[in-house]
Amino acid sequence: MNALAATNRNFRQAARILGLDSKIERSLLIPFREIKVECTIPKDDGSLVSYVGFRVQHDNSRGPMKGGIRYHPEVDPDEVNALAQLMTWKTAVADIPYGGAKGGIGCVPKDLSTSELERLTRVFTQKIHDLIGVNTDVPAPDMGTNSQTMAWILDEYSKFHGHSPAVVTGKPVDLGGSLGRDAATGRGVVYAMEALLAEHGKSLKDLTFAIQGFGNVGSWAAKLIHEKGGKVVAVSDITGAVKNPNGIDILALLQHKEATGKLSDFSGADAMNSDELLTHECDVLIPCALGGVLNRENAGDIRAKFIVEAANHPTDPEADEILSKKGVVILPDIYANAGGVTVSYFEWVQNIQGFMWDEDKVNQELKKYMTRAFHNIKGLCKSHDCNLRMGAFTLGVNRVARATLLRGWEA
Repeated sequence: MNALAATNRNFRQAARILGLDSKIERSLLIPFREIKVECTIPKDDGSLVSYVGFRVQHDNSRGPMKGGIRYHPEVDPDEVNALAQLMTWKTAVADIPYGGAKGGIGCVPKDLSTSELERLTRVFTQKIHDLIGVNTDVPAPDMGTNSQTMAWILDEYSKFHGHSPAVVTGKPVDLGGSLGRDAATGRGVVYAMEALLAEHGKSLKDLTFAIQGFGNVGSWAAKLIHEKGGKVVAVSDITGAVKNPNGIDILALLQHKEATGKLSDFSGADAMNSDELLTHECDVLIPCALGGVLNRENAGDIRAKFIVEAANHPTDPEADEILSKKGVVILPDIYANAGGVTVSYFEWVQNIQGFMWDEDKVNQELKKYMTRAFHNIKGLCKSHDCNLRMGAFTLGVNRVARATLLRGWEA
């Protein structure tokens, strides 16, 4: 089942639990706006190449639409639609005043030079600048993009609209970015996990962890788990996978990857097959890479007791059912990885106020938001007798539906 079908299925299940009217259910499902643009740029060798860019603006009933821009070859309308819808529910779960959006360009970033990436980003911004804005739609980095990408968007957008630092988040600190933003998604994953484990009478230092994906989110999560005494026993990324039953020295692994660009040949752990990481023996599995990695083929072999969805849509609905029957507790993506958008909100607030926070304040506020959201989800789980995924979906969908009705939507 693709990401859009799975997201729609979860939404409809939440709508049934909430007893939503069929008209408002349909209204909440249809995106506010879908944008598709051609981005033609000269390559460094003088040849012309065209890419297709997308931006789906899903809902703005609770505030400006918010969501990342990813550069990846698998970017397509269905994926962008699904992720935009997930952002609507995610911002509502986190209780920040945003709606949902998502964007991307179907390309392979590593095949483009820095100057080609800059030209592509600027052309994309030129095509959508009048449809994004501080109070309209605020992009952020995602897979294949980073703070430099946001700096280019900010600069290009400002050529049309004047200096507007709040038009994007995840910027370099020198251009108005927030301290703590780089670590925010990974740190939010850890705060969410601590709240979950506390409910089960456990703490990070009692458990073992396997992490799929060692990019920004996975590496920060691993580093913070390691610092808090948790034992990371397996890690993988696109370059390979390593394991150590006694725990991997994450700081040493980070240094090794920085020096070599890969996980393999790390002296502090044994190499393993990347495909085996998801079924590796551990207490907590944290998928931090692409969606759909947990499916009906491998769900029966998962040995973790807890799954924390740091990636977007890592678990197919079929796998969800299999894992639930096995008693595996899944912390859903629309809550678990909400740390990034929460600190993006803090960055937006700082830009609008022209008053920047220190990193301790950012982290304290993030912990407060993540902990409060978990308890709100648990409250919905109790009142609707449902699992954490449906608790999060009913929380988010209900908040968006209420905002839509309060603004004067007519049934």
